[in-house]
Amino acid sequence: MRPSLPVAILAAALLLPAAAAADEGMWLPSQLPGIEEAMRGSGFQGDPKDLSDLSRPPMSAVVSLGGCTASFVSPQGLVVTNHHCAHGAIQLNSTPENNLIVNGFNAATMADEVSAGPGARVLVTDRFERITERILARARGKTGRAYHDAVEAASKAAVAECEAEPGYRCSVVDMYYGTDFHLIRQLEIRDVRLVYAPPDAIGSYGDEIDNFMWPRHSGDFTFYRAYVGPDGRPAAYSPDNVPFRPAAWLTVSTEPLAEGDFAMLAGYPGRTFRHRTAAEFADQVEWQLPSRVELMSALLAAVERATAGDADAGVRYAAQVASLKNTLKRAQGELDGLRRSHAVAERRTQEAAMLAWLPSQPDAAAIRADIDAAAEVIASARGTRERDQLFGLMQAQTQLLRGAMQLQRLALERGKPDAEREAGYQLRDEARIEAALRQAQRRYAPAVERAILAELLARHRALPADQRVPEIEAVFGADAASAAAALEALYSTTALADEAERLRLLAAAPPEVRASTDPLMRAAATLQQAALRLEDEDKARAGELLRLRPAYMRGMIGHARSEGRAVYPDANSTLRVSHGRIESLQPRDAVSYAPLTTVEGIVEKHTGVAPFDAPAPLLDAIARRDFGATVDPGLGTQTVNFLTNLDTTGGNSGSPVMDARGRLIGLNFDSNWEAVSASWKFDPRYKRAIHVDARYMRWIMARVYPAPQLLHEMGLPLDGADRAPAEADGR
Repeated sequence: MRPSLPVAILAAALLLPAAAAADEGMWLPSQLPGIEEAMRGSGFQGDPKDLSDLSRPPMSAVVSLGGCTASFVSPQGLVVTNHHCAHGAIQLNSTPENNLIVNGFNAATMADEVSAGPGARVLVTDRFERITERILARARGKTGRAYHDAVEAASKAAVAECEAEPGYRCSVVDMYYGTDFHLIRQLEIRDVRLVYAPPDAIGSYGDEIDNFMWPRHSGDFTFYRAYVGPDGRPAAYSPDNVPFRPAAWLTVSTEPLAEGDFAMLAGYPGRTFRHRTAAEFADQVEWQLPSRVELMSALLAAVERATAGDADAGVRYAAQVASLKNTLKRAQGELDGLRRSHAVAERRTQEAAMLAWLPSQPDAAAIRADIDAAAEVIASARGTRERDQLFGLMQAQTQLLRGAMQLQRLALERGKPDAEREAGYQLRDEARIEAALRQAQRRYAPAVERAILAELLARHRALPADQRVPEIEAVFGADAASAAAALEALYSTTALADEAERLRLLAAAPPEVRASTDPLMRAAATLQQAALRLEDEDKARAGELLRLRPAYMRGMIGHARSEGRAVYPDANSTLRVSHGRIESLQPRDAVSYAPLTTVEGIVEKHTGVAPFDAPAPLLDAIARRDFGATVDPGLGTQTVNFLTNLDTTGGNSGSPVMDARGRLIGLNFDSNWEAVSASWKFDPRYKRAIHVDARYMRWIMARVYPAPQLLHEMGLPLDGADRAPAEADGR
């Protein structure tokens, strides 16, 4: 068997600087010194070497929330992020009698701050180390599942060693699709509390109608606080805990903004796919996105029918509905954008050019052989993609069924040494599983979960016979009547709706869990057989791609670099930096968008009906033109949101946007409709990022829903003064 291609030469090449198209690039901090010229050309005034040091500000102030980004803005552990990132915490603390989504939340003192939930985390990255040789040493020469398992075993060993010191969460991440591996260590703060959230009518003004649209007028910001034990170490929620003291925090700028100003964003973008094959680009446009649009629409309709007239169920599913709506609109925008930019044809042209260039390179024949083999593996997944998508959604979009399957899988994994357990079910993961089982109590209604499953089961029955999962039919039957009866029986008799029962099973010995006669637990035991079988297929395929994709990357990156194009890695939830400018947008012929919006736009859009129901205190303050120190001197009014050409994607929500000196000028929260497809293709003509202006945040907190205690804590002027106390200097 031919060993996988050596990647040392490619890995070394990736550290060299390369030009990027316009201000394209989600750069690793370690790469920034190599693009210093480009950054200074955009207006950066600092030293890129400082940005590559995760122990120094401003990078040490930027944190992950595990799906969103945030940043410290005070020495007392105050964290700012997007309102929509905190929506789950706001919903978790809401009741029909006191709906914080509608009313907002403002803790007058630290004692009034409430838990963001047992699953909430603030993750502070302090280590980023390349360990490629360690990860691949025992994988070389293997194929398929064996290759996957060797990489996974080495990764688990590195993580276990890293997490020997309590309080840290570690992970091994893959750069350039199997080419390079890094160990990341993050301080895992487990006591996170909600401090301040404007009402939804401010934080989500425009909601789904305005989602991904410009002009925008959303006050999408919220404050958390990170707490630790009295000894300064991460600890679970306790009244005795104290605010975390970060090593650094961001200073909030009080200066005006204008088109052309430098802007920089640091955050944890989730996933991009710009280095995928032309065939994968085609699959995305021709199947995945149309399928996702149709599926999300159907699930939304099912949830909305099941919650109609039930205020309590509406609150319980508010966060899930918001997520479904966002996924739906993003998928439609991505599909439109990829079609508009002819992304598939362009990728095919790029790939063809690389393959034509390849024969002149060393080891060309071996590289081409692996590229062709990877294409065959990718094609093999198409035969079961509908099945796999539906089975995944049956778990991802449910609460009790997902919980039952987690309990069954955990019982299975607890019978193994920890190093051999499935990732996600090791000892390090049990606290998160417990948090999910607890939170289900506020995010579940039986009629809604049954409606979700009924929709997915109907689609499963419509699959060709050779794609249907036998275990699903064993549990739910093979026709609509059988499914309806099974759902009624399962959800009317299960005890898992009781949090105490879920936690009892979590603490129970594996034999007791497996022997459970609860109908939903029995169903989960049957479905787990399918999950294990399909997981084995997936891991074999994933192992082959992990082995083979480096050849494709070697070809594409080598060819790109020969033309002076960018070689930053696809985003993978690791810390990245983008740089650029505040910039207007001309999306279509004769259409031009200014880069800043103002409160006048709020009034123009206001109808008194959601999602354009601006609250009276906001409208009154606008009418009084009560702008104080945050007024824009050039516009003579209060700004709300602004545009940049920064390179962003999902996961960058809440990312701090900084000026040329590293001061906070806003929070990223969205992309424009024309740029939603940027996760696959960056188009400088259309790519813009949408941010809430820090001046609008300050004005809301000073004049509309006052939080003088937080302004004071951040060292900001309370009413036109130059500065509040200088303790929040960020150093």
